[in-house]
Amino acid sequence: MSPHSTPPAPIQMLDLAAQHAPIQAELDEALRHTLQEAAFIQGPAVQEFARELGAYLGGPHVIPCANGTDALQLALMSLNLPAGAEIIMPAFTYVATLEAAAILGLRPVPVEVHPDTFNLDPAAVAAAITPRTGAIIVVHLFGQCADLAALGALADRHGLPLIEDNAQAIGATYALPDGPTVAAGTAGYAGTTSFFPSKNLGALGDGGALFTRDEAAARYLRQLANHGQTRKYHHEHIGLNSRLDTIQAALLRVKLRCLPAWTAARQQVAAQYDAALADLPGVRIPARDPRSTHVFHQYTLTVAEGEKGAPNRRDQLQEFLRARGIPSVVYYPLPNHLQPAYGYLGHRAGEFPVAERLCRTVLSLPIHPTLTEAQVAQVAEAVGYFCGRRE
Repeated sequence: MSPHSTPPAPIQMLDLAAQHAPIQAELDEALRHTLQEAAFIQGPAVQEFARELGAYLGGPHVIPCANGTDALQLALMSLNLPAGAEIIMPAFTYVATLEAAAILGLRPVPVEVHPDTFNLDPAAVAAAITPRTGAIIVVHLFGQCADLAALGALADRHGLPLIEDNAQAIGATYALPDGPTVAAGTAGYAGTTSFFPSKNLGALGDGGALFTRDEAAARYLRQLANHGQTRKYHHEHIGLNSRLDTIQAALLRVKLRCLPAWTAARQQVAAQYDAALADLPGVRIPARDPRSTHVFHQYTLTVAEGEKGAPNRRDQLQEFLRARGIPSVVYYPLPNHLQPAYGYLGHRAGEFPVAERLCRTVLSLPIHPTLTEAQVAQVAEAVGYFCGRRE
């Protein structure tokens, strides 16, 4: 490198500053307008954003709320289930899915996931349904839809509401058999999402939303998110104070217009990773369900395990990358059924072997819309070197 050359930009898991730079003027204007308007709670931008997001998703009602965990809780609250009702959900997911059920006095029922797509295994769901089952929560993990055809059929057969946790897959679509192609989060009773800053559509703070095609459910969810009221100081239900701030809605309106281009950029990064890593021994690239598009909230490898008692190969790869200035993240290092907070559920190690193995073997590589081809090549080269490729 020449002493006067610019050093290469460091690789980041997510580079929001670079992502925002081309739209900084629009974000500044949205913020300026909101400050001038001074309607900081339930201002016009909230409903404008809800309408625009609904149009993007193909027409569901959109109910903004304070965060993705609240969205899950509100969806469950709207079902008015009895205490102790069982909520089926994946054993391999972020803890918020369990949390939302547990805090309402419902019983999380983790079930096994597919080892390739990381999403709910419909056969495991079918085996877990009992007379006490109140709902099924499907998580579209890492950016790809779960098997909505099979899971939707199961839910319909048993008269169970299907809730889609779509915090990681906004913009993904799924082709239903002999039916329409639907946006992730809009096929079941209700969908939920998060606008946490790292999400594909992220706010500049917390935020969330629910989606439903049922008008009565939408009306009820709006009440529940607003202290259980339809008009001020008249409370028909016990609800939450869960609102999307006007400032966040105004900023999200700007970012929503960029989401298709950002999704395409993520898919291009994933395609470059695929081409470079597909034939490497000891690692497996993300599987694709041909019925679903993939928006790549994460690009997650699975790393083959070594001999029993040998050091964890995934951890060795992560350290190898870290030493070369390449970040990576393990989503998730400990399955939820083994988290101390959920010990009361009575699950034991070995009960969900696929989920437990994924916690030992998954590793997510950097992926975001501003990751350059050279940076992707640098990451792929390092992974290849670790796996024995020396050319």
